[in-house]
Amino acid sequence: MTDVTDTQTQETPAVDAVETDAIDGDAPTVNQLEHEGDVAADYIEELLDICDLDGDLDIDARNGRAYVSVTASDEGKLRGLSRPEAVAALQELTRLAVQNKTGDFSRLILDVGGSRQAREQELSTLVDAAIARIDGGSASAALPAMSSYERKLVHDLVSERGFVSNSNGEGKDRHTVITAGK
Repeated sequence: MTDVTDTQTQETPAVDAVETDAIDGDAPTVNQLEHEGDVAADYIEELLDICDLDGDLDIDARNGRAYVSVTASDEGKLRGLSRPEAVAALQELTRLAVQNKTGDFSRLILDVGGSRQAREQELSTLVDAAIARIDGGSASAALPAMSSYERKLVHDLVSERGFVSNSNGEGKDRHTVITAGK
C-alpha cells in the first residue's frame, strides 16, 4: 500500500497574493499561475466562441494551481460542456494548450457550470456509502478508479470522517481504499 497522498496530490502551502517568488524550486509563483490562468482562459474563450456559447470566466490561483471557472447566466447552455467526461477532456486539452504556450507542465483545474462542486457532492456520497459498508462489518471498501485530484478530495473527506484511506493500483486503475484505521 502507498501513502494516503502521493507526490502529485500533496498540497502546496498557501501563497500570499503579493508573493511572487517560488515557494521552492519546483513550485510555480503566483505570477506564473496567473499567467497560466490567462492562457487557459484565452483558449477556453476561443472554444466558447467556436461553439457559439456565452460564458463568464473567473481565474484564481491557490494551492499551487491555477483554477479557471466557466459560468453562464443560463447554465443550460453549458450543460454539454459540464458533463464530467467533457470537463476532464477539456481540462486536458486546456493543460496541453497552456503547456504549449508556456513550456511548463500545467496542473490547472477547470470547472464548467459548477461541475466540480457537483462531483465533490458525488464523491461525498460515495465516501458515505463506503463508510456505511465498513460500519456494517466490512474490513475495507474500495472506490472506483479516479483522477489524482478526485482521490485527493476523497482522502480529505475520509480523514474528516475519522477513517483512513490509501491509493492503490497504477495509472487509470488507481483507486482509493477506505478502512477504519487502527
